Amino acid sequence: MRRVLDIDRSILGQPWHWRALATDQRDGLMPDDLLTQLLLARGCPRDALEAHKAPSIRGFMPDPSIFRDMDVAAARLADAVERDEAVAIFGDYDVDGATSSALLVLLLRELGRDARVYIPDRLVEGYGPNADAMERLAAEGATLIVTVDCGAQAFDALAGARADVIVVDHHQCATQLPRAHAVVNPNRQDEGEGAAHGHLAAVGVAFLLGAALIRALRARGYFATRAEPRLLDLLDLVALGTVADVAQLRGLNRAFVAQGLKVMAQRRNIGLAALGEAARLTRAPTASDLGFAFGPRINAGGRVGRADLGVRLLTTRDPAEARALAAELDRLNDERRAIEAMVQEGAEAMLCSDRAVCVVAGDGWHPGVIGIVAGRLKERLGRPAIVIALDDDGIGKGSGRSITGVDLGAAVLSAKERGLLIAGGGHAMAAGLTIAKDAIPAFADDLEARLGAAVETARENRALLVDSVVAAGGVTPDLVHALEAGGPYGTGWPAPRVAVGPVRTIKVDVVGNGHVRAIVAGDDGRSLKAMAFRAADNPLGQALLAAGPSRRLWLAGRARLDEWGARPAAELHVDDAAWAN
Repeated sequence: MRRVLDIDRSILGQPWHWRALATDQRDGLMPDDLLTQLLLARGCPRDALEAHKAPSIRGFMPDPSIFRDMDVAAARLADAVERDEAVAIFGDYDVDGATSSALLVLLLRELGRDARVYIPDRLVEGYGPNADAMERLAAEGATLIVTVDCGAQAFDALAGARADVIVVDHHQCATQLPRAHAVVNPNRQDEGEGAAHGHLAAVGVAFLLGAALIRALRARGYFATRAEPRLLDLLDLVALGTVADVAQLRGLNRAFVAQGLKVMAQRRNIGLAALGEAARLTRAPTASDLGFAFGPRINAGGRVGRADLGVRLLTTRDPAEARALAAELDRLNDERRAIEAMVQEGAEAMLCSDRAVCVVAGDGWHPGVIGIVAGRLKERLGRPAIVIALDDDGIGKGSGRSITGVDLGAAVLSAKERGLLIAGGGHAMAAGLTIAKDAIPAFADDLEARLGAAVETARENRALLVDSVVAAGGVTPDLVHALEAGGPYGTGWPAPRVAVGPVRTIKVDVVGNGHVRAIVAGDDGRSLKAMAFRAADNPLGQALLAAGPSRRLWLAGRARLDEWGARPAAELHVDDAAWAN
């Protein structure tokens, strides 16, 4: 990789490299435009540029039948629709589970059928199907239960189910599958062509099942006297679940999010419209809004409130109820922030520096926020992190977040299969588990042995990737719009980063929750606002605070629009900095 500005060790101790692919050398040809450069640097094949410039469902949608059990699942659902059977949707309590559940509820509603939704209580029931809930749903008359964003590891609960069960999931599977009428999961170990779509969130798999269901009913003549549902109208839910579950935004997921944002801008789902108002969004939502405004509020119900609030909001037909639910989720999100701050403070006091995977556990920590705290620790340490909340009986609920190149889900599943965990599973970047308190040291040792080399390699290869270098005056709204044209951005399709400078700090202070705000001026005489979030106590923030007007810096980060003023202005959200000569 080629270094940017000859920076081999920044303030945060990393080299700066060009993101552009070193293999794309085309001597004698005209240089690419900015959009083409952005797409190529993110792994887009040159012959697929046009499809990626305007990602569409038609351009990326596979035939649902390539997935194992998809046609079996669609046929069973079609039977239920035709016979007007009682169908229950069993969903996870996070955003992916809520959106997956809501998508199937709304689709079945358009087909003239109502479905019962069951979301387990995070604290009382834990993750995934449980025997009592499955028994209750069958006793209430359900003859078909569809689990979404869960079920791949629910062997005991599904073995005793007294109704047909369809599992719609995306978490990693063991070699043996649970007993079910169908298991639709691109991450089945025996998956064939569908394995190429293993990066889909559960809501994406549910969307494909919806397409297969409509096709099956069409073949049966179900729509001879009624209109077909417009499945594309539900893409707002798919976009939200995909981004909130941190699914990789490549291939079909990019089309889901790009087109889903267009649907969301039309405000067809009154629950999402009300949630946008509660989040004080007055413009069309962006992919970033899905992850930082909508997602946390939907999640707040499952974390610190009632688990079904998110699904109720997304499926309500009553505007007044939508506003009330959105307000409640907004309130719960504020409560979640306060709880999260307390758990994070306790977790940071226990950090260890000699482990490849940081594992911390605490008595009385709220299990609803441990995933968020694990993500914060991962970002701070640059290593995978697992946070475990222990209850009074010595049983811990854990949540982990990983770094690129380290498959945490596979390690957790392996530990479960070897008896180190009571339960566990996940995917490469995130995992959940249940563990006895006295087993935590052995589990931590097991992670060290299994993942130590992968973490070391990932950290050795760490570099800050840069897409462009500009002067301070080059950070303009026009640049922001040009960079955003390569989106939507997210996991697996990273947002563009620009290096800016050299600059001198004119004014700098600490604002909010430890954020460093600076006004910097470049050699071109232009000034720029720069923000380093949660950086006041780390080397980056300290360097900005100490720099003063006599020392020059290069800044690297994301150019964003500041829309608080009379007219939008560009600013830089700083990821790193380096001293300039």
